[in-house]
This record gives sequence, structure tokens and C-alpha cells, in this order.
Amino acid sequence: MDWSGYPDGQLLDALAEDPSALGALYDRYGRLVYGLAVAILANREEAEDLTHEVFVTLRSANTYDPARGSVGSFLTTLARSRAIDRLRGRTRSVRLLRDHWQSSPPIELPATPPDQVSARRTTERVRASLAELSDNERRVLEMAYYKGLTQAEIADDLGVPLGTVKSWCRRGLLNLKRALGDLVE
Repeated sequence: MDWSGYPDGQLLDALAEDPSALGALYDRYGRLVYGLAVAILANREEAEDLTHEVFVTLRSANTYDPARGSVGSFLTTLARSRAIDRLRGRTRSVRLLRDHWQSSPPIELPATPPDQVSARRTTERVRASLAELSDNERRVLEMAYYKGLTQAEIADDLGVPLGTVKSWCRRGLLNLKRALGDLVE
């Protein structure tokens, strides 16, 4: 059946009996959900998975309440909360890996003298580049990368707005990229 002309409410009602109604909802809101997922997750494959998950959830458990807003706002809220859950999962994984790495002895690899000199020079450049950042930029990057804190947690710890922390992180990363770009390219 061609559901393209039907209002959202009828499509949601029809989902239980005709799964093809989901296609019309996907055609209307798929780009919106996917775009939001890409913006939050910064990973296209993960955003595709999340978009699929949101629409499967819509089909399997219709929790939409028309009194709380439009279908579009419901789907974007659902996508946003699921994306944030995934980001938190990443943070937990990073913390677990870091804890494991810190508790296990490092593997010693034999290095040639040129490799040792190169590693030492790279370390010196990274430290010098970090030292050139503003105190705020350096502090938030250290809290994020060494302590594994989210930007919201950093904002709470420092008592500053979240937007300020995001700005410091971005400026710090851009400054490091400018200073160390030849090391990562």
C-alpha cells in the first residue's frame, strides 16, 4: 500500500498491522534522524546503525504520545538520547581500556637507536605544543583525554558553562593540529 499521503498519526496506527507504513515514516524522517546521529556521533556507520535502531524501536514498541509533540520531535529526541547513550558507552570502554592498560605492565619492544631518537623528539614536540596552549585549553584536554571525563563532567568540575568547555576543547585541538599536523598526516 502507498502510505505517502497519510498523516503521521495514521501511519503510526497502521504499523501494527502493516509494516510498510514504516517506510513512509522513514521517507519523511530518515534524513533528519540520520543527520542528527552523524552530528552527535561523528561516525557515518554508527549513525546508520542508530537510525535503523530508532525506526525499529518505533515499529516494535510505539511509545509515541501525540500530546507531547510531533513525530519528528519524538524521533529526534529518541535519536539524540540513543546517540548520547552510545557516546557514554564509548567513554566507559575507553575508561575500561585505560584502567586495564594502567594495571598491566607495558610490553617492551626492542627499539633501534634511530627509533628511540625519533620517539624522544616526538614526545618533546607534543609536550612543547601542549605547553603552548592556554591554561584552559590544556586543562580541559587533559581532563578529557587523561581522566576520560565528558565535556559535561568537565564543565561541572570547573564550574563553567558547557559551551565554554566545548570552545576550549576545539581551540586546543585545532592548535595542536596546527603544531603537530605533520606527525599525523
